[in-house]
Amino acid sequence: MGGMYRDSDRDRIGVVGKSSDEPFRSEWRRDIARLIHCPAFRRLQGKPQVFPGGDSDFFRNRLTHSLEVAQIAKSIAIRLNYESDLFKEKTLKIEPEIVEFAGLAHDLGHPPFGHNGEEALDHEMEDQGGFEGNAQTLHILAKVEKKEYTDPEAAGLHGPIGNSVDYRAGLNLTYRSLASILKYDHEIPARAAQRRSGYDDNKGYYQDESRLVADIKKSVLGQKHEGPFKTIECSIMDISDDIAYSTYDIEDCFKAGILSPIGMFSLDDKIYESAIKTINKRMKKYYGDINAIENLFVDRRAIQQILFDLFSELFIISQEERSFLAGRNASREHKKQTSALLVERFSNKLASDGYERVKLTSRLVQIFMDGVEVVAHATFPQLHRARLKLDTFKKVEVLKNITYEHVIMSPAMQTIEYRGKEIISAIFNAVDRDDKKGKMLLPEDYRGLYEATRGPARKRILADFIAGMTDRYAWEFYNRICGTNAASVFRKV
Repeated sequence: MGGMYRDSDRDRIGVVGKSSDEPFRSEWRRDIARLIHCPAFRRLQGKPQVFPGGDSDFFRNRLTHSLEVAQIAKSIAIRLNYESDLFKEKTLKIEPEIVEFAGLAHDLGHPPFGHNGEEALDHEMEDQGGFEGNAQTLHILAKVEKKEYTDPEAAGLHGPIGNSVDYRAGLNLTYRSLASILKYDHEIPARAAQRRSGYDDNKGYYQDESRLVADIKKSVLGQKHEGPFKTIECSIMDISDDIAYSTYDIEDCFKAGILSPIGMFSLDDKIYESAIKTINKRMKKYYGDINAIENLFVDRRAIQQILFDLFSELFIISQEERSFLAGRNASREHKKQTSALLVERFSNKLASDGYERVKLTSRLVQIFMDGVEVVAHATFPQLHRARLKLDTFKKVEVLKNITYEHVIMSPAMQTIEYRGKEIISAIFNAVDRDDKKGKMLLPEDYRGLYEATRGPARKRILADFIAGMTDRYAWEFYNRICGTNAASVFRKV
């Protein structure tokens, strides 16, 4: 078994920018700097996490979510380096800055209007390689962002795309940083008819990035590897995303008043049924190494017990309250009702009191971070896999899926996202017209890229343009081409 990092991990995909004049700064730190200063990262502030950004300045957006994921991920990496025997040797330690990069970058590929925006773009691109958020993240980092070229001299002569060659190198990142965001080792087929039926099976990377992915794997491992490829940094980022999603999104829901701790025990049966189905499917996928995993599947009773454990403080009655109940000259049924009111009162306090919410989320995050384990890879330490211990995984999944089913799939949220899907499709069809007028709607840089390409590659340019929009910009662009509001020529597109 070799070391955790190889010299080729530090190689870049484009023209090599040596940092010999900056020995104080690692290649990974340079990658983080490039990411933080790029437009795609800034635009995450205009893409909501759960609730529309205009509703309140309290709610998280994709940018603040990414910052939280990066912090959790880096903390996990530092802790594993300290506690796990797999990372005791200096040459086998995890580089926290790569994990931090992965957390910051993991949501770059999300288009406007969440998953419905993703579905709309995928529909428009169904026979031109499709559209998928994780694949778009790699595409943005390796192509769309404007930092460097693979051949600056040729690009200066022919343009970013010219002479039948794409000279773009995106942010020109190291191979190991790019490996940290490759969550799904799957090439998305160019044609919709060739894709698999499962939702997760259609996540991966675009065919146009297949050569790049092969280079990433070769640089990280140094040899051909037939099994699944997911680096330790990527797996840490992945579980950190789940931890952030399952805790901080719950906090936003409590703040919004559409969910309360005690209310999680009495939701519609369909919500629990859907959550149970999803959780058990994911358990089978990620814990197939555990014998008879089916015997450990969750059911309705298990979900209720998990919720009880997570919110047990709701049911702890103080000594003063116990004395109050014991001293009342009332029936047993009356005392039960009084106890229930006390629980509901504390639930409302937990949901509405900022101090109590912070204590809750901090406690949950710590519990979940304590529940991280590592499954060792026999040959490549780079492919050690971080995951949550099974009991912790169940807790995270219960919170995550109940939030998804009750809030994300609620009529109010789906109405907003459905409208967003319509907007994305309308914009795409407007700029994709065959009469050459559509391209005139594009900003000059995208128009130049569009004119320099031919065939299916042109649609990818259009998808990149639309995917990079914030929700508000997409609304504005749509209203300018389809609405009744007067538009100003002085407002840049």
